[in-house]
Amino acid sequence: MTSASASLSVPEALAPPVPPASRGAALIEFLLVGGATLVLFPLLWLLRRSVGLDSAELAVGFVAFHAGYVINDPHFSVTYLLFYRDFKRRAFGGAFGPGQRIRYLLSALVVPLVLLVWALLGLWTHSATALGSLVQLMFLLVGWHYVKQAFGVLAVLSARRGVRFSPRERLAFLVHCFAGWAYAWSSPFDPGREVEEKGVVYTTLGHPHGLELATGVAFALSTVGVVWVLAGKWRAERRLPPLAPLAGFLITIWIWTVYSSVDPLMVYVIPGLHSVQYLYFVWLLRRNQARAAEGPPHFGRPAAVQIGLLAVSALGLGWLLLRGAPTLLDSLLIGTPRSPAAQTDLGPTPYFATFFAFVNIHHYFMDHVIWRRENPETQHLRA
Repeated sequence: MTSASASLSVPEALAPPVPPASRGAALIEFLLVGGATLVLFPLLWLLRRSVGLDSAELAVGFVAFHAGYVINDPHFSVTYLLFYRDFKRRAFGGAFGPGQRIRYLLSALVVPLVLLVWALLGLWTHSATALGSLVQLMFLLVGWHYVKQAFGVLAVLSARRGVRFSPRERLAFLVHCFAGWAYAWSSPFDPGREVEEKGVVYTTLGHPHGLELATGVAFALSTVGVVWVLAGKWRAERRLPPLAPLAGFLITIWIWTVYSSVDPLMVYVIPGLHSVQYLYFVWLLRRNQARAAEGPPHFGRPAAVQIGLLAVSALGLGWLLLRGAPTLLDSLLIGTPRSPAAQTDLGPTPYFATFFAFVNIHHYFMDHVIWRRENPETQHLRA
């Protein structure tokens, strides 16, 4: 989800704001955009105290893995369904302005082609270095993706409730986002070590000495900037951003991105919480688009039917991309003769690792196009 330089932002002229939500609806929104994290902390602590860390990890990991079929995987695949819908008009027609069209073509054609060539070369040459570099790019960009989505949550939900941010305020929030991303990636210090991800064994890219300290200082200073901006907004307007978007923003950056390992069980559920946050905005967008299409001049299918079809399609495509296709290819590869070195480096599931990295990275770039303010479809987030 992305805006001019961060995610999920909509045109500044969003007006009028939606009516205030009921307490029940406001609570649900708070939980969906990140507030559930605060509820899970004591529950996970109680689970560890009750059954011990090992048993708790086994149980939470098991639930998180299988929940991925209906939460994490569809959050990736629904991006494809949104992004490539009406491809011809977006790529070559008048749906987008010149700048947005260029971004669209790059993410629709150039980025997947580069990733495909990269992945095929790695698989063809049995290069753990090539596939490991692809995985490392994924880990580098995932923080970028998370913090952009954090800014989008803050910008969109605040705008829906009539709270706008000045350019100076937006800059302070964005600096905090990207400082958090930099600090999360550089911490802890990594001189370069051998690791394994999805069966692929590779050596990580070492961090320079002092990078962790420098990015930590930048993150601390950006925190001061955010506090200063919020205090100034209170002094000038006697109000702060609504609770749900502000909590979603801070939880995404501080708990999901920077201090994600503060709880040994929380690391298993953060991807699911992030996916729920993302899917909530997909639901907002598609629900309002579907409602608009129900009446004249389109007289389309009922909104519930349209949303249901999207959900079923996302479930099916998610299974195909992240479970079915890589599992089939890896199972076929088992019977293919390979050198012991290649078998050791790439492990038993190289296609799973490749699909996983490809889909993640492409998702980040598609997201950077879909949720920009320049995308006219984001106007549907206002309702």
